[in-house]
Order: sequence, then C-alpha cells, then structure tokens
Amino acid sequence: MDPNQKRAKAVDRVDSVDTGAASSESTRMCPFPDEVLERVLSLIGSHKDRSSVSLVCKDWYNAERWSRRHVFIGNCYSVSPEIVAARFPRIRSVTLKGKPRFSDFNLVPEDWGADVHPWLSVFSTAYPFLEELRLKRMAVSDESLEFLATNFQGFKALSLLSCDGFSTDGLKAIATNCKNLTELDVQENGIDDLGGHWLSCFPESLSSLEILNFASLNSEVSFDALEKLVSRCKSLRVLKVNRNVSLDQLQKLLLQAPQLMELGTGTFMQELVSGPVTELKNTFSNCKHLVTLSGLWDATPLYLPVIYPACARLTFLNLSYATLRSIELANLLTHSKSLRRLWLLDTVGDKGLEAVGSCCPLLEELRVFPADPFDQEIFLGVTESGFVSVSRGCPKLRYVLYFCRQMTNAAVATIAQNCPDFTHFRLCIMNPGQPDYLTKEPMDEAFGAIVKTCTKLQRLAVSGLLTDRTFEYIGKYAKNLETLSVAFAGSSDLGMEYVLGGCPKLRKLEIRDCPFGNAALLSGLTKYESMRSLWMSACNVTMNGCRELAKEKPRLNVEVMKDEGSDDSQAHKVYVYRTVAGPRRDAPPFVLTL
Repeated sequence: MDPNQKRAKAVDRVDSVDTGAASSESTRMCPFPDEVLERVLSLIGSHKDRSSVSLVCKDWYNAERWSRRHVFIGNCYSVSPEIVAARFPRIRSVTLKGKPRFSDFNLVPEDWGADVHPWLSVFSTAYPFLEELRLKRMAVSDESLEFLATNFQGFKALSLLSCDGFSTDGLKAIATNCKNLTELDVQENGIDDLGGHWLSCFPESLSSLEILNFASLNSEVSFDALEKLVSRCKSLRVLKVNRNVSLDQLQKLLLQAPQLMELGTGTFMQELVSGPVTELKNTFSNCKHLVTLSGLWDATPLYLPVIYPACARLTFLNLSYATLRSIELANLLTHSKSLRRLWLLDTVGDKGLEAVGSCCPLLEELRVFPADPFDQEIFLGVTESGFVSVSRGCPKLRYVLYFCRQMTNAAVATIAQNCPDFTHFRLCIMNPGQPDYLTKEPMDEAFGAIVKTCTKLQRLAVSGLLTDRTFEYIGKYAKNLETLSVAFAGSSDLGMEYVLGGCPKLRKLEIRDCPFGNAALLSGLTKYESMRSLWMSACNVTMNGCRELAKEKPRLNVEVMKDEGSDDSQAHKVYVYRTVAGPRRDAPPFVLTL
C-alpha cells in the first residue's frame, strides 16, 4: 500500500469510526466487477458504514474511494484537505466542523483558527464540481464566501452554523454568483449584519431554491425581493425569515408557497392591516404539508390561534423565541397531538410542562431553555415537577435538554424509570454546585439512575453538586456513551479516571472548572487515540502534565491556550485531539502545540 493510501485510511479512522482489523483475506480478488461494486456501495449512506466497508479488502477500498460523494470531517485539524482530496477524488458534498463546542460559551479565544479558506483553496482544484458545503464553528470571511461563489460553477447548497468572521456582503456574493443555488441556511452565526440588501442580489432567473433560512439576521430585507423570490421558487420547502417580517407579509409569502414543509415566522405581535385574523388562519389551513414551525417572535394570545389549523400535522414545534405562558402553551398543544420534537422557553413553567405530558404522547425530543439565565428568582422557570410530568406522559422521550434551578435525586430516578430509552440526557442546573434542594445531598444518585437505567445513552451532560461517585457510576454503566460534558463537578482525579477507565465508546470528553489534574489527564493514555477530542479548562492540569501526554502519544495534538497574565506553569485550557495531519500550521501565538 502506498503512503497516500495508508494516510487516507487513517482519515476514516480519525473522522468516521473506530476501526478494527482488516479482513485476513484482504488481498483476495473481489468477485464483482468494479462498476457493480461501486453501484452497490453508492447505496450506503452512513459514513461510518462506508468507512468499515473500505477496510474489507483493497478492491472494496478502491471502490469505496471512487464511489464516495460526501465526506464528514468532525474536526478540521484531524486531517488536512490534501489528504482528503487524495483519498476521495469525486466528492461533491463536504461537512466540516471547526472549533471545540465550548466556543459556544466564549471559552475559545478569538482568532483561535478553523479558517475554511485553506480547504476551499484545495477543493477548487480537487473538487471544482463541489455542490454542497456545510460548516459548523468555522472561521469564514467574506473573501472565502466570494471565492466559493466564483470557483465552483455548479455549487448548490451552503449551510453556515455557529460560524463567524463574515458579513452580509459574503451572502451577497453567494446570492449573486451561485446560479443554481438550492439551499442557503444561515443559523446562529457571529455575522456582521450590514443590511438586508443581499437578498435583492439573487438573479431574477433563479428558481431553484428549496431551502432559505435567514432567521438569525437582524436587518430588514426588501420584502418585494423576498416575495418575488419565493413566488419563483416552486420547489421551496423550507423558509425561515427573521423577526422583521410582519404577519401581513407572512400571509403573502404563504399564499405564494403553500407547499412549504418547514416555516420560520417573523414577529407575531404586529397588527394585521390588510385583512382580519380569519384570513391568516385560513392561509395556515391551506399549508397542507407543513410539519415544522418556528419563529413566533413576541407571540401574543390574540394572534397565536391563527396557527392552530396547521398544528395537527406538525412534528417539530420550536418555541424557543416565544415567551409563552402555561395557558397559551396548553391551548396550542391541544391542537398538536403529533409532535415528536418540542423546544420551549422556561416561561411556560411547570404547568406548561404538565400540558406537554398530557398532549404529546409521541414526543421524542424536548428542549427547555432559560428565558433569562441570569435571573436568580427561583420561583421563575421550571423545576423537577414539570420534568416528571413530561416523563409520565411522554414514554418515547429519547432526547432532553433541560435548564432549571432546582432538582432532586428522586425526581431524576423517576424520570429514568419512565423514559428508559434516553439516548441524550443533558440536565443543566444553572446554579453551579447545587445539591438536591430537598435532602441537601449531592446529585450523584440522580445520574447514577440515568446511566444504570438508560442503557442506550450516547450523550450525557451533568450538573449540580457531584462527587466522584457520579463518575464511578458513569464509568461502570455507560457502555454506549459517546459524549460527556462536565462542569463544576467531581472531588478528585479519581472522577475523571473512572470515566476514562470505563465508557468503551467514549469519543468526546468536555470538562470545565473541575478539580482534575495531571494524574487524571495521564490516566487516559490508552484512550485518547480512540477518541475524537478532549477539552479541559480551568482544571488543575500543568504544562508538565501536557508535555508528558504529548511525549507518550506523538500522534495526538496537545494544544495549550495561554491566557494573558496566567501562570506559565499552568495549562488553563487544553485541547487534545487525534490527527493524521500533524501539528497545525496556523496556530496563533497564544496556542502552544506540544
């Protein structure tokens, strides 16, 4: 096997799946013609399955190499674009992730890296036929977006999630130059919003859009341009506008696009001026294909009923921008019996969550966000009572993200018994170090109940007052856990050691403000090469501990981010990840690669 092929095999190990040994018959001649094998492999959609297939034998490796059209890269520094291009010559779709997830909480310094431009430079030569690019937590400049728009003639789909560094001028370049665009999805980005003029730059001949999402932008766009664009694009199935779009304007858009499957509305409090509420209600009634609804900014009881006719078909209702009270939510949910996913603000209170338990028997995912995370009034928001009510009425619940200010061990144990099929359990008790508020005991038994009962658990976020016993439970029972997030928890190094000594499928470990030190860090020497990444910040790790890890595991990148004025002997922020590309070449001065 040539060196490029060896490196390319490692790409899949880095970004797709933990691989086992190749078949002992890997040199045996494949009985299928190449064309047949490539056709069969093209029907496999999972990147993990495709990576496993590529290890069967050389013929399958080559067939998978030539038939692959999409590549997923979970860490942009785990591999270089040159290695990816050498491994997969016919890629048309790329998903690329950059900064660690804790960058969402401002824990990763600005200018840390994850610049998309080096990737685009390589792709412009290797993949001039690239059609789709999906970026998450990448640094994206206006120049990069213009480069993308002008160097890939058949480009069709762009998704930017939690990216930064660009402005609406970059979107203008995409709108102007991508003549066959089917998707423009801009979500939760650190974007410099210079105005809504970019939306007027789509050519009048463009009619291919299927997905348009600019809900997170603030500027007012030209409604005339938006209405014309929506009317031209007969295949549009996803439209999410920002809060500047009024109810009157929303009605006009829906009349042009009754085929929509996903809708993000604008504000829901402006008065209707062109017709009565019943007309808008009838318009929603004609949206026969609508299954996802979001937006609803500033929703009021006066206008909320207009969406009732569309609610029966909804499977996903995102109310994370709507400050609803319990009675308003209850009235809405009586019309929404088919929901599988529901996002809420905690303004609905426990009474609102009781309505969820009563009205949503098919619910599989629930997220409850704080309307004001800095408000310390404990009587506001949701408690353990609302969570238990949901668990009783929603036995199919698989995914939960729950922000609250109080919880008990008994409540979480009850929730686990009621919903044993959790795959994602993220409980955020917003006051760090909060014990069971009734018994004043640590919350160890709560998370012990989760990992013991919910054997399918893949992602876990813990919070509250936790000792090492929690992590002992996790290491012993969480056999399918892939991602663990920890903050303000643990008693000693033993906690982290329990996790790294157990959890055979662990891929991502995120830790902040915990008492774990060098012994804990080095206890994972046999583990880290099978994981995607480790993040530790505000722990008790030193530079010497990080150097020892880097010395023992040279195939890992061990990065230390130095804060201005911090103790030179301490490693305040540590990011460890496996890579086949070696130390990155664009590290800023405050990032030390050991």
